[in-house]
Amino acid sequence: MTSTLRPATNGEVEDAVRWAVSAGEPLEVVGGGTKRSISPPTQAGYTLEVAGNAGIVAYEPEELVLTVRPGTTMDVLAEALEEAGQMFAFEPPDLTALLGGEGAATFGGTYATNLSGPRRLSAGAVRDHMLGLAAVSGRGEPFKAGGRVVKNVTGYDLARALCGSWGTLAVATELTVKVLPRPQAETTVVLSGLEPAGAVAAMARAMGSPTDVSGAAHLPADVARLVVSEAAAAATLLRVEGFGPSVAARVHALVAMFEGVDVATVEADASRAMWRAVRDATPFVGTGGVVWRCSVAPSAGPTVAAAAPVGSRTYFDWAGGLVWIEAPADGDGGATAIRGAVAAAGGGHATLLRAPASLRASVPTFQPASDGLRALADRLRSAFDPQAILNPGRMARA
Repeated sequence: MTSTLRPATNGEVEDAVRWAVSAGEPLEVVGGGTKRSISPPTQAGYTLEVAGNAGIVAYEPEELVLTVRPGTTMDVLAEALEEAGQMFAFEPPDLTALLGGEGAATFGGTYATNLSGPRRLSAGAVRDHMLGLAAVSGRGEPFKAGGRVVKNVTGYDLARALCGSWGTLAVATELTVKVLPRPQAETTVVLSGLEPAGAVAAMARAMGSPTDVSGAAHLPADVARLVVSEAAAAATLLRVEGFGPSVAARVHALVAMFEGVDVATVEADASRAMWRAVRDATPFVGTGGVVWRCSVAPSAGPTVAAAAPVGSRTYFDWAGGLVWIEAPADGDGGATAIRGAVAAAGGGHATLLRAPASLRASVPTFQPASDGLRALADRLRSAFDPQAILNPGRMARA
């Protein structure tokens, strides 16, 4: 039977981890639990649920700096940022519906997973916006890194280094992140009827132009009709954001670049709705397929998508560099074919986001690491959590 610890303060988090270290009891660390199903159950008899350690510690809109406790929900933060006319530039996805879960996503979970949305290709990932953190290591030792100012430099950048470690090295108690002003206007240019290779070439051309595209995605026809109103063919989406007159001028330049292609524009709320669907993998919500999220070189996107098993559906984000695949839930769920294509295309990562428990038991969630990366991960684990107290088995089977 699993027992749950629910600390409500930083001190209680520290006490819980110290107790686990002294007792030799591994902990499964969770926030809102919305991404909990992405990997197999951890080998832990106790759950450390940090959702109760929540709240905005400090928010300085004029300095573009926000400090929160890890259990603070993304909904609460979105409301605070909206009121100040600001945003998280990395556009964090909400995968709750995709994964069929309940509860509310937290900033701690966003930090732990480093999952970023369509603006990742222009603004960077979660870790690129982290300024500082307070945390307790798997040794039971509290520590701080970074600070609350953008130019703070204090040795190793642990706030960024620990981002994406899925709670395996330390438990955050406070997190400081840089925010940015929300664009005043948004327009998406839609190119219709392009095949994947042509779409990737078009997205590369747009990204290399002075139009400052903030999002570039390609949806084959079967996916496009679920995202783009009245779409009858494949749709390639190019998003432009900023001040109104600037957006209008850049959209005009983009349209002129693709003379001879069927081009339309989508404004404001309709544009934002399309990009939320791309961000949250909405076309795959409520279906029974296995869902993969593959990060590769943009030019390799079409090749990886083409390697997916018969009956799969795919679409591209990050100008072709992020390939979403929904594969049939039989055999290995396409693991051999998809990961083989990723390796053959020069490397990258194919992460198994959604799958039945029977398939998860035999297919690793994360791309198998090279010997060098595995050795580095082992050294980090030895430094921060030598007893494997925190989330054992979360990123690799123990």
